[in-house]
Amino acid sequence: MGLSEEGVDLVQQKFEEICLDLNMDTTAKQEAWINYNKMLAHYTLEGDQIHWLACALYEACRRMYTPTVGSGTMEGNCVSLTRLLRSSKLSLIQFFSKMRKWSDMASLPKSFRDKIDKLERNFAVSTVIFKKFEPIFLDIFVDPAQSHEMPRQARGRKQRRSPCTTQEVFNFAWTLFIQVKGNFPAISDDLVNSYHLLLCCIDWIFANALLGGRKDLLKKDFEGLPEDFLSVNFRPGDEAPCIMQLLCETHDGLVVEAKTIKEHWWKPFIKKLFEKKTLKGKMDNLSAVLEMGNFEENVKMINNLYEEYVLGVGDFDERIFLGDDAQEEIGTPGGQNTSDLSEQMAKRSLKQHFDETKTLTPSTPLTGRRYLKEKEASVTPVTTATQSVSRLQNMLSGCKTCPSAALLALFK
Repeated sequence: MGLSEEGVDLVQQKFEEICLDLNMDTTAKQEAWINYNKMLAHYTLEGDQIHWLACALYEACRRMYTPTVGSGTMEGNCVSLTRLLRSSKLSLIQFFSKMRKWSDMASLPKSFRDKIDKLERNFAVSTVIFKKFEPIFLDIFVDPAQSHEMPRQARGRKQRRSPCTTQEVFNFAWTLFIQVKGNFPAISDDLVNSYHLLLCCIDWIFANALLGGRKDLLKKDFEGLPEDFLSVNFRPGDEAPCIMQLLCETHDGLVVEAKTIKEHWWKPFIKKLFEKKTLKGKMDNLSAVLEMGNFEENVKMINNLYEEYVLGVGDFDERIFLGDDAQEEIGTPGGQNTSDLSEQMAKRSLKQHFDETKTLTPSTPLTGRRYLKEKEASVTPVTTATQSVSRLQNMLSGCKTCPSAALLALFK
């Protein structure tokens, strides 16, 4: 059942306004309108018609290719999904629901459906991870709500720079995390690996605050601080203590997996950002990113880099979690929650234990919840790598670093 002539005019007028707001190119705009009318002729499109048009626009945008520097092309037309949904007053949860129905009605190819599925999995993972991020951050850093921080004012030419606030560090840490996560497809939609990557990010931000002597940012009762931290004579060294073990013990991480991701994914990627001048600071120990003169530039560069990534892959902007209107723009999430993370962590812990000992008997009877039987193995390249490191570590446990007399005799 179609719309009345008056109804079509109102919908088209609103559609034109949205396209103008998004600076939508003519090709995508026309294709979306044609596809919408085809659907309207064959199906009853219930609810707000602008929401269906948002799906049509997203499909049209992702089917296009944009020329890039060097005679290359990039999938999409550089229209932000988050801005599209914001202009259409469509929450992310509603978008995924509508987009699945649109894909069925339009008989979209499997490759397109797979992208939507991955987008939804990424969103589900990020929703859980952000819920874990804030309490972990506040376990280490001063709560912005209780620190009486003054919001940073727009700085004039002669105005002095001011140190970054904990709220700004919180926002920077999340943006950096989602930027790094987006560059590792094997991690981005895996809940446990993404969580360990988050711990790597928090560990690194803590190291920068400690090496920078930012006592105003760090909680004085945090267990990971050096013993003389509160002393007036405290001087930070060249290397900050690694708090990965403490983070995993306190917040239910798997130490071997977390440290593997830190050494083989997090640190090499951060080092590349320093080498490319994306991050400003001390290259030798990957620090000083929070220092005055560096921080504002680092925030700008990471945000720009992340925006390029989002526009390039058509992903939703995960900075949405930082906004005041996050609840409204996200909707009411279903799917995974923080208890899912605990369950998956337990499964991964048991699998790691079985790989090392070839027995399902737990080594320490702390809590039965951590040793649930695994329903389905979640194997990714990152999982395989971390399990291999775990097995190698177990094989070499107790071995000396020098060859034995028997081994030396073999080479004589």
